[in-house]
Amino acid sequence: MESAEKPEKRWYVVHTYSGYENRVKANLESREKSMGMTNYIFRVVVPATPERVTDKKGKKTLKMDKTFPGYVIVEMIMTDQSWYIVRNTPGVTGFLGSHGQGSKPVPLLNSEVKLILDRLHEKKPENETKLNAKVGDTVTITAGAFSGLSGKITNINADQAKLNVNINMFGRETNTQLKFGEVKPVE
Repeated sequence: MESAEKPEKRWYVVHTYSGYENRVKANLESREKSMGMTNYIFRVVVPATPERVTDKKGKKTLKMDKTFPGYVIVEMIMTDQSWYIVRNTPGVTGFLGSHGQGSKPVPLLNSEVKLILDRLHEKKPENETKLNAKVGDTVTITAGAFSGLSGKITNINADQAKLNVNINMFGRETNTQLKFGEVKPVE
């Protein structure tokens, strides 16, 4: 007689309607408790980049950009009941890696999960979210194809931490968009 293997908790990718990721996370966490599944559904994560401060119309807010829009990852023990609860959560369209009606999905590899979770906790360098310059100032480009060139700032978009710079290439002025972390002010 074979011994039944105890299923282990693994990470699975759940597909959601785009823009519903946080709502699905909240719904899943609520359903996990109300349906007594805390021993089967453990964590629900919306993969996103670290928080950054944005300034919109003079109001500072924290914003997280979603790394994989339309997806959340769920740490769970895959059983018929846990699969059913996650699959039938409002906003969920299915599991990634499921091969048809009612089939169980393939879990993520540990290395994939580590990469996603590590990315959630990484801090952005301060120079990527702040710029000590204004329109008309000259900056030197420190990264990318135009590294080493200097130019004048023509526009600053603080919400996206990007700026436009006019550089001189082949005798012509060319406008390029760069991230705050790709330039440094000329002193």
